[in-house]
Amino acid sequence: MKKSTFGLDQNIASLCCYVGGFITGIIFLVSEKDDKTVRFHALQSILWSLLLVALHVAAAIIGVVIGWIPLLGGLVTGLISTILFLITFGSWAFLMFMAYSNKEFKIPVLGDVAKNQVEKN
Repeated sequence: MKKSTFGLDQNIASLCCYVGGFITGIIFLVSEKDDKTVRFHALQSILWSLLLVALHVAAAIIGVVIGWIPLLGGLVTGLISTILFLITFGSWAFLMFMAYSNKEFKIPVLGDVAKNQVEKN
């Protein structure tokens, strides 16, 4: 099994890119110089995490805007929050599983951006 700069197996290093979202993604992207697979997962983790942060901020704003509407505001806010939580947790677990399995799953658009950037450098 190929080793990363950290001395970890490639699949473990790729999984670790997702564990702490964009923070671990940045650590592995900056530290890993040779392994393009680990760099891909690191950059994809950064991009996906930033998109999720933006979605959570948008959901919070929507919650504030419609939260004052009796009953409907609470229902819509709760539904949006639940769906966003399921997407966040589900995608996080799925991406870690795929990285650990040595499968390069590309998130639509973001995965292509990450792949192109890694191939350039």
